[in-house]
Amino acid sequence: MEAADYEVLSVREQLFHERVRECIISTLLFATLYILCHIALTHFKKPTEFTTVDDEDATVNKIVLELCTFTLAVALGAVLLLPFSILSNEVLLSLPRNYYIQWLNGSLIHGLWNLVFLFSNLSLIFLMPFAYFFTESEGFAGSRKGVLGRVYETVVMLVLLTLLVLGMVWVASAIVDNKASRESLYDLWEYYLPYLYSCISFLGVLLLLVCTPLGLARMFSVTGQLLVKPRLLEDLEEQLYCSAFEEAALTRRICNPTSCWLPLDMELLHRQVLALQTQRVLLEKRQKASAWQRNLGYPLAMLCLLVLTGLSVLIVAIHILELLIDEAAMPRGMQDPSLGQVSFSKLGSFGAVIQVILIFYLMVSSVVGFYSSPLFRGLRPRWRDTAMTQIIGNCVCLLVLSSALPVFSRTLGLTRFDLLGDFGRFNWLGSFYIVFLYNTAFAGLTTLCLVKTFTAAVRAELIQAFGLDRLPLPVSGFPRASRKTQHQ
Repeated sequence: MEAADYEVLSVREQLFHERVRECIISTLLFATLYILCHIALTHFKKPTEFTTVDDEDATVNKIVLELCTFTLAVALGAVLLLPFSILSNEVLLSLPRNYYIQWLNGSLIHGLWNLVFLFSNLSLIFLMPFAYFFTESEGFAGSRKGVLGRVYETVVMLVLLTLLVLGMVWVASAIVDNKASRESLYDLWEYYLPYLYSCISFLGVLLLLVCTPLGLARMFSVTGQLLVKPRLLEDLEEQLYCSAFEEAALTRRICNPTSCWLPLDMELLHRQVLALQTQRVLLEKRQKASAWQRNLGYPLAMLCLLVLTGLSVLIVAIHILELLIDEAAMPRGMQDPSLGQVSFSKLGSFGAVIQVILIFYLMVSSVVGFYSSPLFRGLRPRWRDTAMTQIIGNCVCLLVLSSALPVFSRTLGLTRFDLLGDFGRFNWLGSFYIVFLYNTAFAGLTTLCLVKTFTAAVRAELIQAFGLDRLPLPVSGFPRASRKTQHQ
């Protein structure tokens, strides 16, 4: 063989080894996420659904749990996608020729974006509908009972649902662009699925627009419930006394039910006693907290939340001004997978770390706001008491929120990292009016929620600190005495 043949062979071997290395890294990353999500779902599932007398239902629930674990792992991967890309770019800028980070390159990052996009489509369009229909199926009438009969019914229902959804999306695309709808009939994979995912992502971005401002306002109260407040803002001894007094009164009522002439609901009383016991144990743990946790942890946590929230609103306001001055700040897709050329933050690595922290903070806030909203409050998972259909609903909602996070972050200007792969093909991202109105609505809703929450919280803390909440209230239902009666 000549020297040129050896060079071609070495290039082919190098490409082959790089491809194998990327597959191994992607598999290890997804396996790690899968294990973490499986542990989380195991702690939230209802154990009675997996230990039933009917082995068929238990088998179906186990299969559905694995599908939910896969979907939740994809959602977690979508959350980590943009932060991992930003940090990888900064690492490549800092250590461009380091031997130990040669596996970290633009091809790997681009491949991860494509895999998340593919698995998100697969989970939202096929796996989660299949999981729901599979749990509700019983097999066709007259067919043989068993898991296989339920699979047949589920597949038929899934095919009908797929045809219905694809037909509705084709009609919607025909209304928007007739030429594009004709192309979608001949090019299902390159146009149809990305367009369908674009619609789902747009709904996810709208959901983030509503949930994130609500979550930013709720983060302060949630943090206050988890941490121990200073004695100036909270009197734990009085709360413990009241809890113990109520528990003793309920216990006495349960032990002597004949002492009361009214009929008693014993089951309700037992539940109230258990709730009070749990509350008392939590209060005792909080009372044992050290002075550092009480006087330093709570103020620092509130200060960090205040700084992150203010920084997020400030970045959005600056992005609105940039949109008004120069339309070049519009988000766009980047098809070149090469990284390590330039930093995506004006502050360098420090700015990239701030971007990653803000992205995670807004994602956590959106989840808190999602479960705090009245519409989705009933979907909140409960520890070891979550039904399988409720787990499916949670996985779908979390996947919709997390898959819209890269578009959400780029639209608000939290990062200048351009979206890779099919994430950058969304047509509505290039509309100046949509992006401008979205940023304006986010800033307005966030400001409104924060002002309302802070004023209510300040009023409540001042009333509690000065003891005004313990003042006797006027008894309603009794008319006031007239002046003539008072005079007599």
